[in-house]
Amino acid sequence: MSSVSAGADPGAVTAVEVTEAPTTGSPAAAPRKRLADREGALAWIFLMPSVAYIIVLVGVPFALAIGFAFSDVTAGDPSFDWVGLRNFRRAFDDPVFWQSLTNTVIFTGVSMVLIVLLGKVLANILIANFRGKWLVRFVVLLPWTTPVALSSIAWLWMLDSIFSPIDWVLREVGLLGEQGALLGSGSNMYWLGKPGLAMASVIAVHVWRITPLAAVIMMAGLVAIPRDMEEAAQVDGAGYWRRMVEITIPLVLPVAAVAALFGVVFTFTDFAVVDVLTRGGPNNSTQVLTSWAFFRGIEGGDIGQGAATALFIFPILLAAAIAILRAVRRMDVR
Repeated sequence: MSSVSAGADPGAVTAVEVTEAPTTGSPAAAPRKRLADREGALAWIFLMPSVAYIIVLVGVPFALAIGFAFSDVTAGDPSFDWVGLRNFRRAFDDPVFWQSLTNTVIFTGVSMVLIVLLGKVLANILIANFRGKWLVRFVVLLPWTTPVALSSIAWLWMLDSIFSPIDWVLREVGLLGEQGALLGSGSNMYWLGKPGLAMASVIAVHVWRITPLAAVIMMAGLVAIPRDMEEAAQVDGAGYWRRMVEITIPLVLPVAAVAALFGVVFTFTDFAVVDVLTRGGPNNSTQVLTSWAFFRGIEGGDIGQGAATALFIFPILLAAAIAILRAVRRMDVR
């Protein structure tokens, strides 16, 4: 930009001011992010193995089960022929199915109450400070880390009708035998031979297996409780049970609900204990939906009927999971 001084000869330029507009070059291109810095891409990369696992090992079998439930596929004739709701009607007409459904509800309900209560007790023990705590934690976690088939076989020997060491101990302390005042005069209890005792035995073994998992989950919740709240309650004179009811239990309830959710899933879908100990007997008194679906579909060869029976697990389990998760959400809001 040029300017001429006032009063100067128009033909002569005495003063010239040149002001150059600042040159603004084009902005430099942003450096391209490396893959390690792209969070969106990394999220999908890390999620893909889990997604593939769910699709291959959960989604595909579930889709096949739905297809088989509406077909007449058997082990001897794998051809797919549409039969509609015939397999479901046969399941409704099967008295063993209804007994299995009832046993499943009883098995899951009683097991969950015991698992949550015993898990809370074990969690309090695991967070306490005492000598040999590492050994106690190892013993508590051992049932969960032991393969289910191996632990069930061990319990099968312990509950044997003839050589049960539990019966031997009961006889030695005078609770069983001819002079047994509490358990009758029989020489053995026959834990797996009587309907009531068989169901109690199956529940006890399953609770023994799942309780360590619930204890570990609740232990994490107990450790997360702020210590200043406990100390303030002690200063105010609150005793152990008052602190437990007013501080510990309300703060641990969401974690306990998560432990209950895991317990419901493992209890409702597991039949290994039933298969090893009783195979659903005596007289189907310990038969559950998972074991009955296996016996009908795999061992019985009626794949369509077994798939239809197994599908009844899904809506019940889904309803239980939704109810527990909604309860956890309400606890978080409060």
